[in-house]
Amino acid sequence: MILSALLTSVGINLALCFLFFALYSILRKQPGNAGVYAPRLVAHGKSQERGDFSLERLLPSAGWVRMAWQPSEDELLSVSGLDGVVFMRIFIFSLRIFTFAAVIGVFILLPVNYMGDQPSLDFTGVQNKTLETFTISNVGDGSNRLWIHFCAVYVFTMFVCCLLYFEHANISAKRLACFCSSKPQPQEFTVLVRSIPVTSGRSVSNTVESFFTEIYPSTYLSHNVVRRTSKLKNLINDADNLYGKLVRLRSGDGSEQRFKRTGFMGLSGRRVDLLEQYEKQLEDVEDNVRTEQSSVAMKEVRAAFVSFKTRLGAAIALHIRQGINPTEWTAERAPHPQDVYWPFFSASFTRRWICSILVIVAFTVLTVLFLIPVLIVQGLTNLDQLEGFFPFLKSILRISFISHVVTGYLPSLILQLFLYFVPPIMVVFSSIQGYVALSEIEKSACIKVLWFSIWNIFFANVLSGSALYRFSVLLEPKEIPNLLAVAVPGQATFFIAYVVTSGWTGTALELVRFMPLISSFMQRKFCGSSNDELEVPSIPYHGVIPRILFFGLLGVTYFFLAPLILPFLLVFLCMGYIIYRNQLLNVYVPKFDADGKFWPIVHNSTIFSLVLMHIIAIGIFGLKDLPLASSLTIPLPILTLIFNNYCQRRFLPTFKTYSAESLIKKDRDDQNDPTISSFYEELATAYQDPALVPVRYSTNGERINSPLLGVPES
Repeated sequence: MILSALLTSVGINLALCFLFFALYSILRKQPGNAGVYAPRLVAHGKSQERGDFSLERLLPSAGWVRMAWQPSEDELLSVSGLDGVVFMRIFIFSLRIFTFAAVIGVFILLPVNYMGDQPSLDFTGVQNKTLETFTISNVGDGSNRLWIHFCAVYVFTMFVCCLLYFEHANISAKRLACFCSSKPQPQEFTVLVRSIPVTSGRSVSNTVESFFTEIYPSTYLSHNVVRRTSKLKNLINDADNLYGKLVRLRSGDGSEQRFKRTGFMGLSGRRVDLLEQYEKQLEDVEDNVRTEQSSVAMKEVRAAFVSFKTRLGAAIALHIRQGINPTEWTAERAPHPQDVYWPFFSASFTRRWICSILVIVAFTVLTVLFLIPVLIVQGLTNLDQLEGFFPFLKSILRISFISHVVTGYLPSLILQLFLYFVPPIMVVFSSIQGYVALSEIEKSACIKVLWFSIWNIFFANVLSGSALYRFSVLLEPKEIPNLLAVAVPGQATFFIAYVVTSGWTGTALELVRFMPLISSFMQRKFCGSSNDELEVPSIPYHGVIPRILFFGLLGVTYFFLAPLILPFLLVFLCMGYIIYRNQLLNVYVPKFDADGKFWPIVHNSTIFSLVLMHIIAIGIFGLKDLPLASSLTIPLPILTLIFNNYCQRRFLPTFKTYSAESLIKKDRDDQNDPTISSFYEELATAYQDPALVPVRYSTNGERINSPLLGVPES
């Protein structure tokens, strides 16, 4: 790819970004769009939507940038929790890394690459040069200028490791500070106990109570047994739908026609009163609910949430084996009540094990199938190969602008369209693996998407675009550095275009929120829905964090190979920082908080990126006839892994558990808290299945109690 093709791709994406920015700044001011662009504020009654017309509404402005920039980190913490703060720290961490990398790469390495073996810089005809001119491939074999790249690799590695250490320490301190300053939380006093042995004639509830009363007489507080409520939940969902229809009919706003015909598409047949029909259907559902409620108390699962009077008591129960048989009375950390994922509690150990195996198989199949779009994308980047497959397009592809779009912009766009389906699929995979917390599902999906991206976008593109794509080579570990050294620099142009297309345009598209905008318009137009039915979304960390980390891997890997990628990466990070701050403040509301546990994923990804860079450096210095530099680079990955081991021992325990010192201090503070008694009362029912809680509805300001009855508590 020549430089002009890259500039064409940059120009197209830059124009799209400005278009999306302008659309967002106009659409956010329009009446009725507050539920799309500020649902968090609408839900909290803070939206300042005005109904009067003004010319300012039709003009784009950048005021939202200032409002997104101004809030402090403490304000962001109060709005989005520790996960939101850690998420934004990923941007700050990446910006610091690649600002330093850009200074070295753009002002030192890039001129060295461009000069090659020439004694001085010559910019004549630079726009017609290929992008390989700006990579390390342009430096001659055995050139002493390669020692500049060698020094850059060492300096960059030391800088990243130092920054990673201090950032890890900073986030660990924030976790502890949030814990010490927080009010008592149910998950701090509760453990989830599974594989409860039940003798004949005794219920799970009685078994749990007698066991923990005997073992922990001074600290045991209460328990909630998990029940099979899937059928009850389906019935309640049916009741919810019927109530929604009744509310719209009773409101008389014209959004629902009360009388319709029973025939095809409501055009023929008997004319019926929908209000009477829905009321009759609701009565039948209520009868079914009462029948199911009378039996659900007997549908106990051999699992229970056991709560204690102190955090230390819960920690002791968590870390000490409860029964003689290690497969019984197994304890694990309880998630927050809002973080509980209820559907998988009734799954047996065998079912969870089988599901885990099936997920591995499905993940492998998806990875293999995704190679098809990767091969298509690689075919588009090769113009000669494309003309060979489609000779009738030869005259069109010879047009300069068309060829630039096809080889520079289209491949990244196609790959990005396929990737949009990956994060939801990974969430489905993680949800059937047996996790009982939504945060664990999100974290597992995040890891899956990250490694899927690294393999299918990085390695598959690198290897499929190389003549050395032979699996036999991969079976010889000593050949891997040479393989990567040849293949990776050749794909620099594709990944620069990918950062521009997926990074710039994809992030700008986050602002406009086209799908929620269209959905909101259709609901207002045809359903007459109001803000009472507004569902505030939560940020999909499993889709966003892997993308940032993957771009980080590209930046680290190509830092010394093709430093031209670094300015484009910095633009993406700056855009992402502002845009996602805006979304966290206005759009998203956290449905759970993982207490910053996404950061270890960031740490591991950064270490992997550094080691990958070192392996490529070893290979490329060897291929460039600089064996001494190649040998001197070998200690780098070893030292990096030693540093990683130290960080794992130093910081990772703080992300798993809190110290006894911290727990005892918090427990002593609770003794002077006058509200602790009421907290214990709430804790007794905090982990009750939502399907067992009576439902309430409201219409026209009047609250209607649902006739659904509650289930007797255990």
